[in-house]
Amino acid sequence: MLHFTKMHGIGNDYVYINAFSEALPDDLPSLAVRMSRRRFGCGSDGLILIMPSDKADFRMQMYNSDGSEGEMCGNGIRCVAAYCHDRGLTDRTGITVETGAGIKTLSLTLDEKGRTQSVRVDMGAPETDGLKIPSIFVGDPVVMQPLTALGETWPATLVSMGNPHAVLFVPDPAVAPVTTVGPVLECHPAFPRKCNVEFARVQDRTHIQMRVWERGSGETLACGTGACAVTVACILNGLVDRKAEVSLPGGKLIVEWNEKDGHVYMSGPAAFVYDGVWLGDD
Repeated sequence: MLHFTKMHGIGNDYVYINAFSEALPDDLPSLAVRMSRRRFGCGSDGLILIMPSDKADFRMQMYNSDGSEGEMCGNGIRCVAAYCHDRGLTDRTGITVETGAGIKTLSLTLDEKGRTQSVRVDMGAPETDGLKIPSIFVGDPVVMQPLTALGETWPATLVSMGNPHAVLFVPDPAVAPVTTVGPVLECHPAFPRKCNVEFARVQDRTHIQMRVWERGSGETLACGTGACAVTVACILNGLVDRKAEVSLPGGKLIVEWNEKDGHVYMSGPAAFVYDGVWLGDD
């Protein structure tokens, strides 16, 4: 038996397991697949473990719904912070979390009852060097690089937020071919570790709309690292100011690429859904 908590960040939902108190099975990728199955499992975009760390206050280990391990999840890490505070693992509103993309610093805003209302994450500096994304393209930044999928050419701006992203600008994300072009570009030979694919439209200098095809999970209602990558891509193309509101199907995030320290800051909510006990699916 495994006790777990279902949480989401603007619709990007994960199953969370407190590894401070729960004994974890050996095959975590398989567990992630089984628990994530909608209708047959808990239903989620993946599995996130909250663990001890010898480098930070906590460690976050994440698996996508297909069992692949991800480096970082912007919506997921906000939920980790909310869980750690609201479930009594810490009483501080400023914490550090070790991830596969390095140590992130988070600041919590509490409501009148002392529970987490929103979380601001220092996502660090974006990587814009094409080879370090990683991709096969030489250049820093890689802006409007043509990629071919399903017989069409898609100019993409590449950004890594600890995980690789290809940002495409489209007239209307609502009708963009997310579920057809997305999986093709995810596995495009230009990306040795695959990539997340964003379809974005700039409304004005401070507002962006987007949908996302996430590496290892498919289309999701929101992607925190994707929102950061889209904002950086828009700034690199001169389309928005340094701070913008990013609208995704599941809700909105505030993203700022700070000019002084070069870091990207993302702010948004984290919500508890329910607690449960996983009895297995055999």
